[in-house]
Amino acid sequence: MTHPELLILGVLRALVEVSLLFLLGQGLLALLAGNRRHGNAIYRLFVIVTAPVLKIVRKISPPQVIDKHLPFVAFFVLFWLWIGLAWLKKSYCEANLLQCF
Repeated sequence: MTHPELLILGVLRALVEVSLLFLLGQGLLALLAGNRRHGNAIYRLFVIVTAPVLKIVRKISPPQVIDKHLPFVAFFVLFWLWIGLAWLKKSYCEANLLQCF
């Protein structure tokens, strides 16, 4: 492989996309299931998968952000990270005269 940086950017972007989709799924299931969501096996799976992301966002966010709003903050942080990785990939491809998109 001649461009391992491109592979790394693609893998990072895919991980961010999966995290975004799990956060979105968790939010939608919370809306649909209401208070009974904690007994739902799929919701518990979403909680397990999104826990590392929420821990990282808790460490980088200010203490004024309450835990109830943390998934929203995590979603927007991941969204902007996803946009930033797309921009980096585009810049890398233009710098190396590649057609990546």
